[in-house]
Amino acid sequence: MRRSAEEARKTRDRIVATGVTKASTDGLDALTIGTLAEALGMSKAGVVGPFGSRAGLQLAVLTEAAGMFTAAVVAPSEQAEPGLPRLRAVIDLWCGYLADGPFPNGCFVTAASCELDGRPGELRSSLLGVVTRWRAFLREQIVIAQASGDLAPTPDADDLVTTLTGIAMSANQEIQLLGDAGAAARARRLMLAAL
Repeated sequence: MRRSAEEARKTRDRIVATGVTKASTDGLDALTIGTLAEALGMSKAGVVGPFGSRAGLQLAVLTEAAGMFTAAVVAPSEQAEPGLPRLRAVIDLWCGYLADGPFPNGCFVTAASCELDGRPGELRSSLLGVVTRWRAFLREQIVIAQASGDLAPTPDADDLVTTLTGIAMSANQEIQLLGDAGAAARARRLMLAAL
């Protein structure tokens, strides 16, 4: 019984990992049970089984991609001292993630945001939660740095969140579409200057 559960978990993980890669290049909407079954050499029933539906699979893929970002940027930044040191760590990790991220098509959340922002539904709602949590985390780091005197109280924390996010989204485009090797370093400089 235990071995069977372990095999089921490994199969599910393999399906999600392949789904993340395919959704990164083709978009979440293009992620189908059939394309994954073919890519994995599995039956359609074997692919959909762990998720119950295509929508469940898409949610699992989005959750995994968001978790990868959290593991690469948020979690390690929390080792730095609160205030400006942590905010600098966030920026360094974020820009490094943009430059050397695990997705063949750049920032998964940025691509998914462009794909889903005008489409109501559970997938968009899940993505909204991911983006809202990230922005709240970023805002919290700015507020802590301002409260400790590491940063000036102006501009407003929400303005800085928008500025930093805009720079990151621009850098993602410069890296992915324009092939600009200096985009991540430029984004880091601009983010630090905005602070």
